Amino acid sequence: MYNFEFYNPTRIFFGKNKIEVIDKNIPATARVLITFGGGSAKRSGLIDKIRTILGDREVIEFGGIEPNPRYETLIKAVDVVRSEKIDYILAVGGGSVIDGTKFITLASNYNGDPSDLLKFGFRSISLDVVSKVVPFGTVLTLPATGSEMNDGAVISFEHGKFPVMCELAFPRFSVLDPTITFTLPKIQVANGIVDTFIHTVEQYITYPVDAKVQDRLAEGLLQTLIEIGETTVAEPENYDARANLVWSATMALNGIVGVGVPQDWTTHMIGHELTALFGIDHGQTLAIVYPALLEVRRDKKRTKLLQYADRVWHISGGSEDEKIELAILKTRSFFESLGIKTHLSDYGVTADKIDLIVEQLGEHGLTALSETGDLTLDISRAILVKAF
Repeated sequence: MYNFEFYNPTRIFFGKNKIEVIDKNIPATARVLITFGGGSAKRSGLIDKIRTILGDREVIEFGGIEPNPRYETLIKAVDVVRSEKIDYILAVGGGSVIDGTKFITLASNYNGDPSDLLKFGFRSISLDVVSKVVPFGTVLTLPATGSEMNDGAVISFEHGKFPVMCELAFPRFSVLDPTITFTLPKIQVANGIVDTFIHTVEQYITYPVDAKVQDRLAEGLLQTLIEIGETTVAEPENYDARANLVWSATMALNGIVGVGVPQDWTTHMIGHELTALFGIDHGQTLAIVYPALLEVRRDKKRTKLLQYADRVWHISGGSEDEKIELAILKTRSFFESLGIKTHLSDYGVTADKIDLIVEQLGEHGLTALSETGDLTLDISRAILVKAF
């Protein structure tokens, strides 16, 4: 196991009716900005309920944060924070709203061009660059990204998607009430399951470093998702299934699975380009890329793929190659069982667009991906061809 440092200050309030706790966790004198997305939180009455809980506090609303939140929209919110002297933000939504809110908190006290904050990639923005933020909490409405308990965000700008990370971007608290997610469309739930699954395997199916605790945590999350996936899509008000999805999504990317182990975020990097170019849902892009990546990289990942086949899918018969082949097939079949198609052609992307995708990867500097840093543009092309 590698050396590591772990830090996570987010307080979690999990369960039915936990939304009431926001009154005690936001200062009574705060001027509060509520950020949200396309309007479902408003139409459902959730925003009105939150305003009631906030009582006499000054409250301003900022809606319209897109899926894959756009820099241009978030800058408008930064202007509101500054002009209205906002001193607390409450993000009400899924990963996109929470990611966008993280950028808002960082940019609101940054003296330079806020687009500078998109240039750090996976390097954490230091306290020399941003030393103060507007504190914020979250009310989660869509389980998927784990953004409610980590310090990372992904922001869309021009023709790309850019990771932003800073230890000041952890939410102060997050409310996770599974019942709030009951009204989600099935496709959003399925996308969230896939996103959680891929978050887990990108920290697990790499190469062994004898990190037994992290491996078992990852395997437990994957088995849970397989067990409850179809159920929670088909039975949205099955509280136990949905509660396990919500907590799995949070645990998959709150840092605990990935400490001390190599990580491979190739699937996400290629997936971001598919979303930016063709508007394919994030979860769908991951389901397209990951089985193909495993096929192309099976030799690099051989030991962990065999472990995955044994411990997650309980595959015991056949040769090693047959076990790996069946594990990849079961992975693809799991995504398909949720209603998520797993080939580029399923989304109307034609083979001639593969060159464009590879070109975009090159323009964004994504030329040495994977846990070993040797995944070139030619290998990305091979993955995309396999995914077609």
